[in-house]
Amino acid sequence: MSATLIGGIARTTAPETALRRFLALDSVVTTGNGLAYVAFSAPLGRLLGIGQGLLLELGILLVVYGAAVGWLASRRRPPVLPVRLVIETNYVWAALSLVALFAWFSPTTAGTVWIPAQALTVGGFALLQQLALRSVTK
Repeated sequence: MSATLIGGIARTTAPETALRRFLALDSVVTTGNGLAYVAFSAPLGRLLGIGQGLLLELGILLVVYGAAVGWLASRRRPPVLPVRLVIETNYVWAALSLVALFAWFSPTTAGTVWIPAQALTVGGFALLQQLALRSVTK
């Protein structure tokens, strides 16, 4: 994700708007990733070196989670507690992804690149959402 894109999304005079935009972006990326895992769990599992069943389960989880984040993004003023839960969940997901890379998975080269890349993306969403929430709650 480029700094120009992030700057464009964050550019607003209403702090709630930036928060909602970062939640919406998270929702779109997470739901899309989950749908890909569900629809293509076998070939993606082989490509990444992750079991098809696990990828399917993660995909379902991501679709549900992405939809919930999308619902929050659709609120005119997203409630603070659920937004904090999204932020914390994103940080935990990013950390567990990196732990899983070394402790549980035996990924292919593609998986070794993909897992940290998606962890950094999710961690980035958490940071952007946290900064936007801080602006809202000042």
